Amino acid sequence: MPQRPCRRPSNQVHVPAMLPADVPLAHLSSSLLLLLLLQLLPPASSFFPNIWSLLAAPGSVTHQDLTEEAALNVTLQLFLEQPPPGRSPLRLEDFLGRTLLADDLFAAYFGPGSPSRRFRAALGEVSRANAAQDFLPTSRNDPDLHFDAERLGQGRTRLVGALREALVAARALDHTLARQRVGAALHALQDFYSHSNWVELGQQQPHPHLLWPRQELRSLAQVGDPTCSDCGELSCPGNLLGFTLLTSGYFGTHPSKPPGKCSHGGRFDQSSSQPPRGGINKDSTSPGFSPHHMLHLQAAKLALLASIQAFSLLRNRLGDKGFSRLLDISPASSLSFVLDTTGSMGEEINAAKIQARHIVEQRRGSPMEPSHYILVPFHDPGFGPVFTTSDPDSFWQQLNEIHALGGGDEPEMCLSALELALLHTPPLSDIFVFTDASPKDAFLTNRVESLTQERRCRVTFLVTEDPSRVQGRARREVLSPMRFEPYEAVALASGGEVIFTKDQHIQDVAAIVGDSMADLVTLPLEPPVVVSGRPLVFRVDTLLQRVIVRIHGEVSSFWIRNPEGVSQGQEEGEGPLGHTRRFGQFWIVTMNDPLQTGTWEILVTAEGTPRVRVQAQTSLDFLFYFGIPVEDGPHPGLYPLTQPVAGLQTQLLVEVTGLGSRGNPGDPLLHFSHVVLRGVPEGAELGRAPLQPTGPPERGFLAASLPPTLLSTVGPFSLELIGQDREGQGLHRAALQPCTVVPILLELSGPPSFLAPGSKVPLSLRIASFSGPQDLELRTSVKPSFVLTSNLSKVRLEPNESAWGLLWLEVPDSAAPDSVVTVTVTATDREARPVPPTHAFLQLLVLAPTPQDPLAAPAHSSGPILASTSPASTLVTRGRAGGGLVGNPRWGTVVGVLLLLGLASC
Repeated sequence: MPQRPCRRPSNQVHVPAMLPADVPLAHLSSSLLLLLLLQLLPPASSFFPNIWSLLAAPGSVTHQDLTEEAALNVTLQLFLEQPPPGRSPLRLEDFLGRTLLADDLFAAYFGPGSPSRRFRAALGEVSRANAAQDFLPTSRNDPDLHFDAERLGQGRTRLVGALREALVAARALDHTLARQRVGAALHALQDFYSHSNWVELGQQQPHPHLLWPRQELRSLAQVGDPTCSDCGELSCPGNLLGFTLLTSGYFGTHPSKPPGKCSHGGRFDQSSSQPPRGGINKDSTSPGFSPHHMLHLQAAKLALLASIQAFSLLRNRLGDKGFSRLLDISPASSLSFVLDTTGSMGEEINAAKIQARHIVEQRRGSPMEPSHYILVPFHDPGFGPVFTTSDPDSFWQQLNEIHALGGGDEPEMCLSALELALLHTPPLSDIFVFTDASPKDAFLTNRVESLTQERRCRVTFLVTEDPSRVQGRARREVLSPMRFEPYEAVALASGGEVIFTKDQHIQDVAAIVGDSMADLVTLPLEPPVVVSGRPLVFRVDTLLQRVIVRIHGEVSSFWIRNPEGVSQGQEEGEGPLGHTRRFGQFWIVTMNDPLQTGTWEILVTAEGTPRVRVQAQTSLDFLFYFGIPVEDGPHPGLYPLTQPVAGLQTQLLVEVTGLGSRGNPGDPLLHFSHVVLRGVPEGAELGRAPLQPTGPPERGFLAASLPPTLLSTVGPFSLELIGQDREGQGLHRAALQPCTVVPILLELSGPPSFLAPGSKVPLSLRIASFSGPQDLELRTSVKPSFVLTSNLSKVRLEPNESAWGLLWLEVPDSAAPDSVVTVTVTATDREARPVPPTHAFLQLLVLAPTPQDPLAAPAHSSGPILASTSPASTLVTRGRAGGGLVGNPRWGTVVGVLLLLGLASC
């Protein structure tokens, strides 16, 4: 981030601030791997964080490139070794000589049109965590995390520790935390080859002992060994002294560089101006940043091989199913239920069981079988515990044991249970809440809203509130008709909905669970809410199928009209356009395929404000991320933002999924011209931003600049992607959920490693304002209830000013090993202005003391993944040689347009 004026805060503070099919993979030689690598890599590439780094060093490949390429290679290896059920095995030669794309891998393995959105989002999580190591205050200057300052043994310890934490988190089914630790480990691993002299020593293979803590790192330069000569030029090809010891460069002033030692080098390295001047890093193609820029190709080649080894190690330790869950290598969604278990909920619980059983039985053994199952019960005064599993039979057994017991009195602890489910549900999932009561814990509304956007989960409430029903549910007092507003707010923020129904209809209405599990996208409506006498308009393109229209409310009549003028009313049964079903005040219209392309209309006549939602099945969707360009530091790139901040010039990066590269050569590709920002919920257009392609068209990466004037109003907004298909017909997609412009930047960061029972751990907090003055109160919470203290409870900021705080988390001796701790900081406006609170979330892992070999294979393992430690050995995958690297032509032409890894998603 650009530096801003600041003061150290006190408790009250005002701050002025590839191969023939018949060649066995086991026969791949190291020379062939080298040949494949040379096909993969451009004449020069870099180890800068992410796509924005290329402004400083054009033609470079970043940490994000290495990470994505390694993950795709290991995913392809998994697909080659595990033929898809009911489909022909994949052939390696089908992927040679072409860009390796996640969309193509999924289409080849799971079938055409299989959505790769979750897989690509998971890769993005890993890569953003990788790039974040160069930006987070707790990691960017730590030499152990970058193999700087000759701290090679310490760096290896931290690297192996991060991999161990990833394994523990993955086995505990907390894959978001696991991906963060994998990203941190890969960053250090890749930095080793750019920051040390391993390449200069003439090594042609990754270091054989870097991933194995039992093996000693030998031939290390000692404190008194001179390593570099003086170099007064930007490019320093011969500044290493003639020796065979392993060293790395010093960066900055902490720790200080001893006499005769090498610097990291580059224009932002203060140590490089002290004799011996210059440096040895191979981070980029630019001699201004990297004195050994001429060796970048070799460093990138070894870093890529080492990254593949690391992913293969994780696959070996977790098994194929565990590794697939880690990277979400599946087109299927998770199944997450939050259930009210009070005595009046018998019908609702039964409906949830029927839907769950139907999904489990229908999808067992198929690509659409859920990979995660989450269940959280609640009542009053209790909620939880959360039950998570990857086994459908275990989930069904747990769900089947839940019964409606005890009357209880409305309201209930619904939002507390939902918060618990959000913390354990994978991103880009749907969560279904079954209840007949309002929330007792409405004070959690804003925090849960923010958490849905942080986790990118959509929440649907199925509420069987019936004011005439008095049995089974006691009431302390007359309840407000507005008591369900917290559910409406959470549903709106998450892109979900609240559906009111009655007991006799709940089983039919609950069928939307299966529809959502089908990975439907929501189509934009114009206008987005029903206006009396005005039809709602939506557009159908050639890439849409299985369109479903849902209408909910006190509806007297409605009709749907296709582009040819054919209409269908609200009558149940088959009509000219589709099949209509009605359950009380809830209508579902399933349109007939194939659909007429063009503009469709819906006109609804109703009392009050009915709700209309149009969903469809398609592989064409998009992910998006926000960031702030950082160009004035040692690691130029895009600083990640979870949400855009009022007053900041922000970059929006869009990743279109479902494009793939298959089709007839010369076919025109889809074209996307701009994004539309709309206020939520009223739908007023806030502005438009043109999109610019940022790489090979088949990868679908686009960028837009969002000026502060476009993000000047604090509050939620939605994103719509506008484009054209190959025939020039319109394409229109809406984001899964809204985003929120927050009034301040609130950053919470923890230690770069795990928590130990009995320890006291510092956490870092930063608050910054870029628009108007802010008078804030800060509150903290932690789950489970550990002691958390802070030196900052109130802060006043002027525009462009920052404040820092320090929190101390006390981990008791009784803390359960392999458990996750969630810390939340909330900043609220002290002047009671209508400004939503800002939240920051941090998850940390509690681990027991490190065993002798933290990456030791489990008891059932057949042995280590890397069978040989010879520098000349070939890459070994799953206990045997093989794998290889699939050629990716884009590495030799257009660089830096892979997953948008250095950005935080909204």
